[in-house]
Order: sequence, then structure tokens, then C-alpha cells
Amino acid sequence: MESKAEAAGAKQAFDPGAAEGAYVKGQLHVATGRFDLDLVDASGRHLRRLADGIRGMAEFQFVVEAPGDRLVVTGREPGTYALALDRLVAHADQLPPTPTYLSPTIADVARAIAAGKPTDDFWAKVEAQGTPLVEDGEDGRKIVTFLGRGAQRNIRLFGAPSGDHEELQQLAGSDIWFKSFDVPDATRLSYQLAFDVPDVPGTARDRRIAILSTAKADPLNRHPWPAKALDAYNQDSVLELAGAPPQPWLADKDNPAGTLKTHSVESKALGNRRDITIYRPPGFDSARTDTILLFVFDADQYLERVPVPRMLDNMIAAGAVPPVVAVFVANPDRAARARELPANPAFADFMATELHPLVLKETGITVSAARTVLAGSSYGGLASATVAMRHPEVFGNVLSMSGSFWWSPPGTPEDQKEYVAGLVARGGVLSLRFFLAAGLFETGANGTAGILDTSRHLRDVLRAKGIPVTYRDYAGGHDYLVWQGVLPDGLIALFGGSPP
Repeated sequence: MESKAEAAGAKQAFDPGAAEGAYVKGQLHVATGRFDLDLVDASGRHLRRLADGIRGMAEFQFVVEAPGDRLVVTGREPGTYALALDRLVAHADQLPPTPTYLSPTIADVARAIAAGKPTDDFWAKVEAQGTPLVEDGEDGRKIVTFLGRGAQRNIRLFGAPSGDHEELQQLAGSDIWFKSFDVPDATRLSYQLAFDVPDVPGTARDRRIAILSTAKADPLNRHPWPAKALDAYNQDSVLELAGAPPQPWLADKDNPAGTLKTHSVESKALGNRRDITIYRPPGFDSARTDTILLFVFDADQYLERVPVPRMLDNMIAAGAVPPVVAVFVANPDRAARARELPANPAFADFMATELHPLVLKETGITVSAARTVLAGSSYGGLASATVAMRHPEVFGNVLSMSGSFWWSPPGTPEDQKEYVAGLVARGGVLSLRFFLAAGLFETGANGTAGILDTSRHLRDVLRAKGIPVTYRDYAGGHDYLVWQGVLPDGLIALFGGSPP
């Protein structure tokens, strides 16, 4: 589908040429401007948002619900784009697993079904209490069972205690689909259910990505996140057990609010442009000597999905931390994120020699490296460490949430993996402080170390070097729902007193 130059607000519709039930995957490539991509039915009624305000490239996938479903590209800004479809798998070409019972309730229901009883009473109880089903396990642990109803072929669990996109099992040919886990009572997580995921031919990654075509909030869960969303496909469901650590800084407490200002910043070092958003605390005084300067990667997530400005308002008002000036650093696009955040020296130099001076000039503050912190999750957690290690004279603190410390440059020999731990082990003692956090569910697979193991290893290497490090495990996965509690915990550990 060829490139189109569109005025702002203009729409262009495309017919994917697929029959009902077909799996469709493609990309929206934006050369200039910004564009939305939506799926609509034959009458033009909105079905789901596939790409939102995209610059650069965005992948999308969906399942055709009815004849006449179309893709609509809407220009937010004038520009040029190309829409490409690279997978189209007809319903007839798509394909499915088998059971065991960790949950006592599921075991009881299985016996009832075997005796010829219907499932109506079971579903009435489930709908009355909501999902997932939570039962007592051994030694204070809990058995959590995710449930689905109405699938024809399969249901996949996207997120949650396993990062492996587990398949729910169909119980004895009934309308009950389930998957149970034994978890700590401190578990907090977000998840989606994907109903009737296409079994597409191709690589393991092709099949794994197909889950995104149907993944959405659990229709029986009563705790959607965020509470309001354009559609269920852009929403998660939440499980928080009784022992989950509190997240006291999220609620709107009517505290004085800081201000936000967005700037477009061009980097000569990187040859690109990005937005940064600067948060100034309530009653901002550039002359204060106790101010913290916080840089946060993945700005879109930490300004919208995780309400960091409101959290900072609350923490400052409560005296949990001193005043904070926060700089939210956006990625130009997904490709740039994958290129810049994993231990890229040019990006580290941009942060230290271009962005940091610009922030000081814009805000008028003077802040030492000891009161400057880099924070991020996943690749952002990795970047927090590697940027600070390259420029400890500018960034004296690292707040890494589920950092991708399994990462190493392409071609690294197997016995030299875990790049950051290796740098620390071989280098001198750095004038840095670390706060590291990882999820208990972030384990490796197929013999490969995961985020949990590599974060603990980095902790041990830092301690052996005499570099100050605070480390915490959380009963969760690779999850912004967890990280919205980790970020304030890290700030308090590095710079704060005790919360009231």
C-alpha cells in the first residue's frame, strides 16, 4: 500500500483483503508527520486503535471480525507514510494443548463435569467474585487461577507469573479455560488474555507475536488498568494480593502540583530529534541546594501510564524526598530506543554533554553528580547503568527497574555474557550509587539467565567492588504496574527519609 502525503486530520482507508477470522499483521512506516491507525467495520464504526500518534515505525496485528473490516490512517500532522501488510493467515490455516490441576476448585469442577453436571454454578460464583480465582496454598503462598470463557480454540495469558505467554487449558471439553500458578502472597501484576490466537506458520517469534492480535483486558476481572481506555485491547487487568507492598504515592491527594514543559531537542551527536519534558516541583526555587535532578527514560510511559509527576507531587508534599526536578526523555521511535539505550556510548555522550547542560540552563539549577540520578526500566534500566558508568562526573546515581542486564553486544562469546557486570568487574571503583530492582517472575528460559538472575549477579559484583548498592526483589514480572511502586522506593532509598 503506497505512501500517501496527507493534511492534518485527513483520513485514508485500506482494505486488507482478508476474510472473516483471518490473522493480519503489518507495519505503519512514517517518514514525516504523525499518524493514527485504526480498525473500523464496514460502516466505519471504530473497532480498535492499532497505532497512536506514530512517528517512525509501528507494528500491528489483528483478526478480521467481519467482512468489510478496514484500516484507516489519520494524519495528526501533515506527512508521508507507507502501510505494509506482511502476514495474512486465513482462519482455516490456523491450529492448539492438555490439562493438570493445581487449584482445588478446578479439581472439584473437573469431577463435577465428569459426573455430567453443567458449569453454570461455577461461572455464577466466578462472575460474583471476579477473576483471577485466588486460593490458599502452602506456607502462606497463594494459588492463582486465570479463567476464560467463550474461546473456540485457545486462550493465551499475556504477562503474569510466567513470561512465557502460557496457554490456558480447556477443562474436560467444557467452556472453562484455566491456568493455575503458585505465587507469593506479595504478588502484584498486570495481564491480558488473548482469545483464539491464530496459530500462524513461521518462526517461533512469528507465533509469539501473534498473541498481540487478540490480547485484551480480562472481561471477568474487576480491576482494569488504566481504568479508562479507548478499548479493551489497550487495557490490562490487575491482580494484587493482600501482601503486595503498598504504593502510597499514586492517588490524587490534592497536593500542590508541579509544572510540566515539553521541549524539542536536537542532538548533533545522534543526528536526531526528540521531546523532553521537564517537571518543576511546586514552589520551585532554582537556588535550593538540596534539589534532586532526575532523568527518566521512556517518557511516554512515565508521564502517562505511570503518573510520575503526581507521584513526585505527593512525595515532596509528604517530605519523603527533597524537591525533585525531573526530565522525561522520549525516544524518537522504537528503532531508536533499541539502538540507543543498550550501552550506546554516543547516547551516553548526548545525555552528558548535550541534554544535561541544556536542562541546567533551562532550569537555572546547580546540582552535583551526587544528587543527579538516571532512572529507567528494561532497556532504560540498562541505559541508566551504562550512561552513569561512562559519565559518573555528571550522573552519580542509578535507579534501575528490571534492567536488561542479560544484554551483551552482538557476537559476545557465551562465557563473556552479562556486559555490565563484566565492565564493573574489570573496571575501577566508580563514584556511583545503585538502586537495583527485579521481579521474582523475571526468570530466564531455555538455559538463558533472566533479569532476576543477572540483576542479582550485578548486585554481588558491585558489592565486591565496594560500590554502594541497594537491591530489592518484587513479587511481579516485567510490568509497569510494579515499576510504579519501584521508582518512588528507589528515590527514597537513594535520597529520602522515611515516608510518614
